[in-house]
Amino acid sequence: MTDDLEGRVAVVTGGTRGIGRGIAEALAAAGARVLVCGRTPPADLPPGVAFRAVDVRDPEAVRALFAHVAEAYGRLDLLVNNAGGSPAADAATASPRFSRAVVELNLLAPLYCAQAAYALMARQPDGGSIVNIGSVSGSRPSPGTAAYGAAKAGLASLTRSLAAEWGPAIRVNCLVVGLVLTDRSAAHYGEGDPAVQRAVAAAIPLGRFAEPADIAGPVLFLASPSARYVTGAELHVHGGGELPPHLQAAESRADHPSVN
Repeated sequence: MTDDLEGRVAVVTGGTRGIGRGIAEALAAAGARVLVCGRTPPADLPPGVAFRAVDVRDPEAVRALFAHVAEAYGRLDLLVNNAGGSPAADAATASPRFSRAVVELNLLAPLYCAQAAYALMARQPDGGSIVNIGSVSGSRPSPGTAAYGAAKAGLASLTRSLAAEWGPAIRVNCLVVGLVLTDRSAAHYGEGDPAVQRAVAAAIPLGRFAEPADIAGPVLFLASPSARYVTGAELHVHGGGELPPHLQAAESRADHPSVN
């Protein structure tokens, strides 16, 4: 469906590396004019992708970003709320400042960006599309990243509410993303130990971590006319999820039976 995005304008937050960069590259390859934002300028950019320095947690900076989009491009067809993440922290000792920053980045920033995008899309005859990048952490326990999981759960709820408020002109959907191997996540899954990473990947039904391109494909679908009747949806892009712990425990016990 590459022709469907020819000449369209897309903004990808956190689009300078990892999942966001993969999404930006795919959108540009599909013919879209892409603007990515982040706090730090990247060393390089894919062809057809522009950059603007923005802290999406700052509502005023977000409004300035979308004012630039209106001036430079004249329209906005797609917003991908990708910026997010969180370092690990014990919920019992995480500071209020830390927890607030995590929720601001993963829940409030997408809301600020969506509000600013709405102001542009609502005056276009063909509206627009917003895709929020969620996480499996929002629908299962997230020990070590409790505030992050709670924020991602809120993002899924926000998706449904905005879809109801802003339809039919603007479609709002959410990707529920599983384990993705990027330059930043490689050490997180198994602390960089290839054997541990293989064991973690084996717990995914498709047998591997996702790559950024695996996330970009569903974004292109949700941005295209093929998804014109899809809104308020949560599309699970997690390779089938993670095998239930009780199955892994039972298998381990079968492999190592106790000796009476």
